Amino acid sequence: MKKKLSELKQVDGKLETDFQPTTLSQIWGDRGTTKFGTTDAEEYTKTLADMNLSDLQTHSIGVGIVPSDNREQLTKKLLREFQLHVSAYRVPKISRAKKETSPDLSKAAARILAEGR
Repeated sequence: MKKKLSELKQVDGKLETDFQPTTLSQIWGDRGTTKFGTTDAEEYTKTLADMNLSDLQTHSIGVGIVPSDNREQLTKKLLREFQLHVSAYRVPKISRAKKETSPDLSKAAARILAEGR
């Protein structure tokens, strides 16, 4: 997956994404592929299907899930953990345009919201 030169920033050479980094490692370029090997759900599902039960149990220990003898349950747990991991890496950026277009609160609304402090 080569990127065109026009798509890169001159400052750091990184491709701009539509996702906001949430950790320091993401700012440094981590794309979330270290824990599961990929961020593509189809590719990860295929990888799990190719593993035998022993490999699944070893992989689940590496991911931080308690292994079980039931292949279906273990696969579901791994897929759920994978989806949580990927969603943590894909937090959408908050655009400045949305911030600027938000309406000002009336004094009554501000007073009601201030009651919860």
